Amino acid sequence: MEKGNSKFIDSGFFVNNNWIKKNDKIDVFNPYNNEKIGSVANCSIEDVDNVIRASLNAFKTFKNSPSYVRANILRNIANKLREKKEDIAKTITLESGKAIRFSRIEVDRAIETFNFAADEAETLCGETIPMDAAKGGEGRIGFYLRVPLGVAAGITPFNFPLNLPAHKIAPAIAAGDTIVWKPSSLTPLTAVLFGEIIEEINVPKGLINIVFGEGEKIGEYLASHPDIKILSFTGSVPVGEKLHSLAGMKRVLLELGSNSAMIIDESAKNMDEIVSKSVVGSFANAGQICISIQRIYVHKSLFNEFCERFVESSKNVKVGNPFDEDVLYGPMITESKAKEVEEIVYKCISDGAKPLLLGKREGSIIYPTILTDVTPEMEVVSKEIFAPVVSVMPFNTFEEAIELVNSSDYGLNVGIYTENIHNILYAIKECEIGSIIVNDYPTFRIDNMPYGGVKKSGIGREGPHFAIDEYTEIKFVSFK
Repeated sequence: MEKGNSKFIDSGFFVNNNWIKKNDKIDVFNPYNNEKIGSVANCSIEDVDNVIRASLNAFKTFKNSPSYVRANILRNIANKLREKKEDIAKTITLESGKAIRFSRIEVDRAIETFNFAADEAETLCGETIPMDAAKGGEGRIGFYLRVPLGVAAGITPFNFPLNLPAHKIAPAIAAGDTIVWKPSSLTPLTAVLFGEIIEEINVPKGLINIVFGEGEKIGEYLASHPDIKILSFTGSVPVGEKLHSLAGMKRVLLELGSNSAMIIDESAKNMDEIVSKSVVGSFANAGQICISIQRIYVHKSLFNEFCERFVESSKNVKVGNPFDEDVLYGPMITESKAKEVEEIVYKCISDGAKPLLLGKREGSIIYPTILTDVTPEMEVVSKEIFAPVVSVMPFNTFEEAIELVNSSDYGLNVGIYTENIHNILYAIKECEIGSIIVNDYPTFRIDNMPYGGVKKSGIGREGPHFAIDEYTEIKFVSFK
């Protein structure tokens, strides 16, 4: 791999702990100013075939590695991430437009993810089965082991270019698998820095390989390849559905879309905190977070107060250069995406939505936008908008609010502010959702919790303790 200055990276793809250069390249641009900041190899199908073969060869040995060896690899990765935190955070900001303060948090979270996975590697085990609980099982001893699955493929998006990959790479290593990682072509430079770490700590060759290329071509090839035993994808619903259809009999983990809701019940206390969390949850990373707040349902008795305070606070959000320490968010990932969102917002307004705060667009930046008088059919409510756009709607009863939450095609996270224990219990029972976050926003996530959704939000759960089950196979043994 060759580097120019600290901002420019020119990289090949990564296989067997080596960088393979190619003349065919993918250019990478800073979404804030459209400056070219690097390039990576544009892999061919033949390249990917060679990488999968390297992963398969590595698996033949690594599957027998002791648990402590896997744990040490994971902790060494975590330690190197800590050592290189600032450089990695700056690269995340440079290529994704994420505010630098949140890029640093992402590195911290990835460190935790690898350490959590190391703990799982050390405790991965099966259990005994009481064979004589069944007639005919007398005189037998039964137990099962969890054994490595094979070669994993991880396909990740632009919005968390380090920690989302960590949730695929870390449990794979903990399980004894090898992995082929394809990052987003919009944010591949963080992957290059990660590959450098793999070089430095001298892990077994072929344990972690990195390919770059067009999502449709490379992603679909990985999904359909017979030597890939598990596919873990984070991205949009249409792409996830297509990959799932191609995967055949292999394991598939999908973390897909959401239009996460937050409920503010009439019993909710501390409006200052609620408004502050609403601002961050709606607009951080320009709304480009799977669990960003997109729908806010407020009890009618608090609706006017909340709207007034939310709008006023949102007007004071600092937007701009993501390297500014005080900026909450910078650009969307591309100007074309920003234009698309702008068109959606104006279409909803023409259909009757009322803008409480209409943010202008400047290139790839969209300023905070808050809508009300929306209908369930409008795209800002029914689809994943993935932008700094949020809709606020009143409700009369808590049961009605839950119905509105459940009316979505998605079911990832919901945040509920309430002091009413009966409402909490009702929500736990009735919400069609992956995670219910009580007295906090739906954007809350820590990396050892089970994370994933229902309906079109995906299949399976991330979080090393939960994901590792998917990356292993049960092997049962019976002694007579």
